[in-house]
Amino acid sequence: MPDLVVRGGSLVTPSGVVRADLAVEDGCICAIAPEVGGASEEIDARGLTVLPGVIDVHLHFNQPGREDWEGAATGSRALAAGGGVAFFDMPLNSTPCTVGRAEFEAKRCALEKSSITDFGLWGGIVPGNRDALGELAECGAIGFKAFMADSGLPEFPRADDLTLFEGMREAARVNLPVAVHAESHEITQALARRAAEEGRRGVRDFLNSRPVLAEVEAIERAALLAREAGAKLHVVHISSGRGVAAALEARARGTDISIETCAHYLFFTEEDGERLGAVAKCTPPLRDACEQAALWDTVLAGQVDVVASDHSPAPPAMKRGDDFFRIWGGIAGAQCTLAVLLEAGFHARGLDLGRIAELTAAYPSRRFRLQGKGGLAVGNDADFVLVDLRGAYTVEESGLFQKHRSTPYMGARFRGAIRRTVLRGRGVFADGRIMNTDVGKMLRPASFPTSTTEGAGCII
Repeated sequence: MPDLVVRGGSLVTPSGVVRADLAVEDGCICAIAPEVGGASEEIDARGLTVLPGVIDVHLHFNQPGREDWEGAATGSRALAAGGGVAFFDMPLNSTPCTVGRAEFEAKRCALEKSSITDFGLWGGIVPGNRDALGELAECGAIGFKAFMADSGLPEFPRADDLTLFEGMREAARVNLPVAVHAESHEITQALARRAAEEGRRGVRDFLNSRPVLAEVEAIERAALLAREAGAKLHVVHISSGRGVAAALEARARGTDISIETCAHYLFFTEEDGERLGAVAKCTPPLRDACEQAALWDTVLAGQVDVVASDHSPAPPAMKRGDDFFRIWGGIAGAQCTLAVLLEAGFHARGLDLGRIAELTAAYPSRRFRLQGKGGLAVGNDADFVLVDLRGAYTVEESGLFQKHRSTPYMGARFRGAIRRTVLRGRGVFADGRIMNTDVGKMLRPASFPTSTTEGAGCII
């Protein structure tokens, strides 16, 4: 007898959407069929859509050391409430930053004690730590993150071109991807300095200091370095259609590149940024409506690989001030990624549910070699989310699980209510409340390589 049967839901599987029962045994999917037998527990999913749980490959939970910004305890709860079952935590914002074995192990121990979802850990590439990258790989790092522009934290300096190239060569040796924040340091710093000299420190001045050109130039440069190094490149939070085009051109030239954008670039424009102010500040910044439309075109055309949250919160005091350049740049949105794709994608633009599953689960699993993750298939972990596509709700402070109840999504109206999130067969979120809190574990890449069409746990 299975441990759990989910009855009569519309399952978004690798082969399409099917009305079927889904059975779970020992934390894995053991059957998908029109009808399966009884189980110890049953969930009535008639009228609901069952998607694979979200794997958020890019966020900042800041633990250890900056839990007053956000810790994994609150952050993973927000993720679960938004349909998430796993996250990859970035190497900066925690103290110390994850740039060596000791720092990695300290973060792993901290998150194993506090996260209610599964997690992976990025290592960092900074000047002087090239020889530590092999140790980080041995520890189980998902990959390595580097900044091509100022990170905002002096303890995580940007990687100059030689540092980045040599880091990429080492990453290629251990068969792990390198994620880059792709903005030109020279362009953004010079424009910011000019604005300061002229006394221009407002929202519009900040937006003008981070042009799309800075993103495109950095993507092209990072792709060249990765191609020369033989490395896998993952470009995080591409904010523009032109940025995606640059990444696609690099792929055509032979760079092994994956393309990530974030929910806030698909939901907000720079006009929203001017209206909302600090709560919507991020880097790269929000773009104008034309650039956002071009970005959506690439998503709808299947040219974007991953949609993540880049959840990067800070205490309220850091989001206030007269000088917009000095205000902390980071958007709190771990709970809203799937919501944006359902509302602005599925409902508003006809984005296919299978593409949403690909963007949030299947591709992340393949690219980062997560065995048994990323899809509703027999043998995979029973990671899924039950969604009422017709259920509408408004984002309110009382419904947020993150540490600081501040987000640009406040007041947004979404269609696609999360009814239940299940991780390895155990409910972690249901009907507006957190359930189990002791199920999270660290994920590490499988030891064998995968292609962009074959996953560690399922064939897409």
